[in-house]
Amino acid sequence: MITVDKDMWTAETRRGDDGLAGLRDQWEDLYARCATASPFQSYSWLESWWHSYATPGTLRLVLVRHEGRLVGAAPLQVRRQAGCTVLTPLGGALADFTDVLAADGVVRPAARILARALLLEPGWQAVDLPESRPGAVSGTALWDAWQGGRWRTPASLCLELPASPMEDLVRVLPPKTRKTVRRRLNQLDRAGVAVRAVTAAEAGPAVAELLRLHELQWRGRGINEHHLTPAFAGHLTRSVGGMLAAGQAALLEYRIDGRLMASSLMLIGRDVVGGYLYGADPALRERVDVSTMLLADTLPLAHRLGLPTMSMLRGAEHYKARWQPREALNQRIILGRPGSVRAAVYASRVRTARAAVLAAKEHAPWLRDVRDRARRLVGGAR
Repeated sequence: MITVDKDMWTAETRRGDDGLAGLRDQWEDLYARCATASPFQSYSWLESWWHSYATPGTLRLVLVRHEGRLVGAAPLQVRRQAGCTVLTPLGGALADFTDVLAADGVVRPAARILARALLLEPGWQAVDLPESRPGAVSGTALWDAWQGGRWRTPASLCLELPASPMEDLVRVLPPKTRKTVRRRLNQLDRAGVAVRAVTAAEAGPAVAELLRLHELQWRGRGINEHHLTPAFAGHLTRSVGGMLAAGQAALLEYRIDGRLMASSLMLIGRDVVGGYLYGADPALRERVDVSTMLLADTLPLAHRLGLPTMSMLRGAEHYKARWQPREALNQRIILGRPGSVRAAVYASRVRTARAAVLAAKEHAPWLRDVRDRARRLVGGAR
């Protein structure tokens, strides 16, 4: 525990495996006051991920309070990577956005205390936040407050649309695309697709159906194997119920003549709605364009909630381009302990590996073309 300014500011680091226990109400209060908080920093998402994927003894949860109220949090774990002991965010590769939390109005002082508390924690050389959104606390206030080495490198590309009613988006599309989209929207109407929002009490069986449909749509064509694991199913089931109850997620089910044909999970942050995972019966693709069907609900949802952005999350797949989205490039933020040679070497390795990936994309674009053609042949959307 560190105390600053005559007890007005305090910070603690929790290391026990039960460090997240009992924090839900305080965490949700902080989440509601952090304008850049993404759903991947919600309590339900983090607590569920830790429950499913925790490595015992690795939690490093930094909490900052001002006058007793939680105003900053860094949910991290300690890992050994590339010869370096690294603090990485809870959520791992399942999180499209990684960040720390700091309350509006005290972002910079909270970030300064977070930085100080992290540096007082022994046994690590670098903090690695692999998917920091533009404007995130990690890439702004925490970056500015950091006293050691700092490195940025491009991370994942996310495609976004300004939130609006669907017709507003269609109206500004190029004429040929506009005609195609309107034809597909008419197909939806003719198909008689009924849409229903899942309640928090229904989350368990609804998530099981989502994962069943997700596996069915990808069967025989390269599904992400992790999506088939019990750990992933357990994490989604545990997290989605709490997020639905808190308004941090929406799970829609699509039926034709009473038969469940598709499910779509959307995650809701303070300023964004993101389409995270969906599943569709292959028979549905014979009747409607699935990506149009999903967008026709996700985009208006963001608009109804008063949020500025609908994100297609990570990846620049070909089927997303038809909507003329804007690009938002995540950054990988690495913060080194002052004077740490290992941190500098680690950052160099990360940046070199990323540069190699970008060079391969630039000089061998045919690889992406082959991938995109294959995806179009099997139906397009992720």
